[in-house]
Amino acid sequence: MANVCAICAKGVATGIQVSHSHIRTKRTWKPNLQRVHALINGTSTRINVCTRCLRSGKVQRAI
Repeated sequence: MANVCAICAKGVATGIQVSHSHIRTKRTWKPNLQRVHALINGTSTRINVCTRCLRSGKVQRAI
């Protein structure tokens, strides 16, 4: 699955968008994923990580 964070498993959320005239349509919210080089078990690997995990320091980025 491409739209899933490799750290926290945050994925696509679904719901209903309600307009001003109360017309209800289905919609999705996608996580803000970034493809980064991260150190996993001492090796540099490219993974999809959400920006919340990057900001909170849950990922050790490889340089």
